[in-house]
Amino acid sequence: MIAIMNYGMGNLFSIYNSMKKVNGEPELVSVGEINMLRQADGIIIPGVGAYDDGMRRLKPIADELREILSGGVPLLGICIGMQLLFEESEEGNERGLSLIPGRVVRLPETVRVPHMGWNNLHFSYSEILSEILEGISEHDYFYFVHSYYCAPRDERHIVAFSEYGVRFAAVVNIDNIYGVQFHPEKSSKKGLHILKNFVHICKR
Repeated sequence: MIAIMNYGMGNLFSIYNSMKKVNGEPELVSVGEINMLRQADGIIIPGVGAYDDGMRRLKPIADELREILSGGVPLLGICIGMQLLFEESEEGNERGLSLIPGRVVRLPETVRVPHMGWNNLHFSYSEILSEILEGISEHDYFYFVHSYYCAPRDERHIVAFSEYGVRFAAVVNIDNIYGVQFHPEKSSKKGLHILKNFVHICKR
């Protein structure tokens, strides 16, 4: 079972339906259902909205979530869900989950925000390409909607980046923690392939 965090911050049913298509056995799990999270083979934190709102909703279970993840359970953060994996954001004042060292910063004023539409990936370190990108090429496009981007303290945690006025982290990975800035559930067949990869990671 893969738990999709139902914390009022995302297009949950699009992700749920996409996970069903790739045999992910998804379950919508509310913030208070810690036992369900403990039973999950993987966890997804989706997200559409503001950083502080998301973090305030997750804060009551932040410690329990870190404990679960310390046992090796895979986690996938999507869009705001990826940004919440970091320590802090210029968008707000709340402390993030701090699962990945670094911060979230605003896209430059030289481009129109939000960055909305299709963009392709560039691999950062092809020799250590993350399992989450298995079967994905640098010519593949994904759908983005965001005004802020993640800046890991250690660039080795960036496995793919995109460009929009600045080079920004599009896919991050550290141990069992994965994040994608784009929306795989809105990214056609290649987006489904990303989710399928996550299912395989969870079933190892």
